[in-house]
Amino acid sequence: VIVVWETSRAVGVVNPKLFPSVTSVFAASVSLLKNGTLQGHIMASLGRVMAGFSMGIVAAVVLGFLIGWFRTIRMLLDPVINFFRALPPIALFPLMIIFFGIGETPKIIVLTYASFFPALVVIYQALVGLEPIYIRVGRTMGASNLETFRKIFLPQLVPSIITACRVSLGVCWATLVAAELIAAQKGIGAMMVEAQNFFQMPPLVLGVVIIGAISLLMDGAVRFVERRVTAWQEK
Repeated sequence: VIVVWETSRAVGVVNPKLFPSVTSVFAASVSLLKNGTLQGHIMASLGRVMAGFSMGIVAAVVLGFLIGWFRTIRMLLDPVINFFRALPPIALFPLMIIFFGIGETPKIIVLTYASFFPALVVIYQALVGLEPIYIRVGRTMGASNLETFRKIFLPQLVPSIITACRVSLGVCWATLVAAELIAAQKGIGAMMVEAQNFFQMPPLVLGVVIIGAISLLMDGAVRFVERRVTAWQEK
């Protein structure tokens, strides 16, 4: 990628004035790290993502189990879920700003929304798709509802819950950057908007690189957890 990057500038495929070199982007990162600006932007973005992602996943797990377990709730809520999950989370951001202002609250609400629906669909579809013979065997052996949930449902759903976390975390991170591009004083998106306003291309491209790098690290962390907690699963 770096070779293509520099070669495209050297042969004139892209305008060198509009697309900075690797060294200039690296120099910008060093400068921002020295004055502490880059760390502040990264921590602000990660804090928002973790808050919204955590609340969205918890709500998705709870409601996903209710929908999967009770047919009546599933029949009532399925059309509502399909309606709202089709709405892009960032489309709700202007409405949240009107309701809650331009502080952290609208960002957290939108991020919770962004992480909630992908995880909910994965979890309750996995729950509905479980083999019913395991439940019948458990009940035949005298298992209570709590034992059925703890010893049959939960172990089989762990891989699906982790998959839901991976999907939701990616959607949440992408939504965060878009939200910060619209209204934020701190964060990677805000750093990119500031660089754009002053036509500072190295920090702008640095923001793109950081977005991809952090996304890669977060996905790797979730996959590491997946390998540990699903070591029993044949793959």
